[in-house]
Amino acid sequence: MERIKKLYSKLGALDKYILKQIIEIFIMGVVIFTSIVFASDTFITLIKQISMYGIPFHIALMIIVLNLPSVIVMTIPMGTLFATVMTLNRLSLASELTVMRACGVSINRIAKPIFIFGIIMALISFIINETIVPVTTQQSKTLALWSLGQKNIPEDKTNFTFKELQDGRLLKRLFYVQHCKDNTLYNVTVLDMSNKDTIQIIQSKLGGASPKGWEFSKGAVYTISSAESVLNTSWFGETVIDFGLNLKDEISKDEAQQYNFIALMKYLEKNKYDDAKELAKAKIQLYDKLALPITTFVFVLIGVPLAITPPRVRYNRGFLFCILIIFVYYLIRALSISFGESQAIPAALAAWTPNIVITIWGAIMYYKKAYTIE
Repeated sequence: MERIKKLYSKLGALDKYILKQIIEIFIMGVVIFTSIVFASDTFITLIKQISMYGIPFHIALMIIVLNLPSVIVMTIPMGTLFATVMTLNRLSLASELTVMRACGVSINRIAKPIFIFGIIMALISFIINETIVPVTTQQSKTLALWSLGQKNIPEDKTNFTFKELQDGRLLKRLFYVQHCKDNTLYNVTVLDMSNKDTIQIIQSKLGGASPKGWEFSKGAVYTISSAESVLNTSWFGETVIDFGLNLKDEISKDEAQQYNFIALMKYLEKNKYDDAKELAKAKIQLYDKLALPITTFVFVLIGVPLAITPPRVRYNRGFLFCILIIFVYYLIRALSISFGESQAIPAALAAWTPNIVITIWGAIMYYKKAYTIE
């Protein structure tokens, strides 16, 4: 904090004037775009989790809070673009830019603090995406799956059963529990009929659900053939069995999101994907961990020339330009990622194509504004 204060004190009056307005509008922009993402996507997910899966409201709310860092990483570039365009557009409409240029202040000099701010925000976005997002994403999935595992456990009930049906009609598994307290099942018997040739009976003194699967301790497993003869009997102290909610498979989905750049790179080297589409998707996520933060700087590059309004224009076009640029960027992003996942283009190109297109567009416009006489 002291370093930041010292650096700020060394800035010129023009830099401080522009940065102050940029920061104020940036904070407002991040709040606005984060609210929009939450209202349109995350809130709908919350309602689905509550209605379809029976996740308690307070658990679903915690899941949303844990997903907040990943949303902020997406909205930092939007907020930076919004701050850049709205600030410069206002200065242009107030003829302050005209006065600055008449005094010999170039567009490069005016844009300098904005570019510095864009670089700092890109670094912050990268740090959040590398350190906070993987942890909160993992915790969010674990919490959601733990909640799914607990939802069928009725507290303080005795001698009850619950069943799992196959195709909505045939009995797949039948659970009998003598007693339940503190989300722990006592004296559990499971009749597993998922295999056509054999039937498994699991008897355990203790049981419960966890993100790893169904946990049992101090029990035995009896395997019976269709001819009602015992094929095998085994005793166990503790065991985890993947059935019921199949939590282990669920928590492994989109596993790439739970790693930072270096960890994901090592994970891709060690693990082989059977599905080529899943491999391509993981590689795109790897390159996107670098491409997404750089978007912040790219948005500044195109936002500066678009925000400088010609003198004849007397209305604020800033917000309209923000929406236009964001729409074009995410349209290109959606198309390139789709092509990348289908392996029509390399994964690196799929992740970087939006930045490449916007950079070329912004560089051409910036050159015309800064180095040509209008």
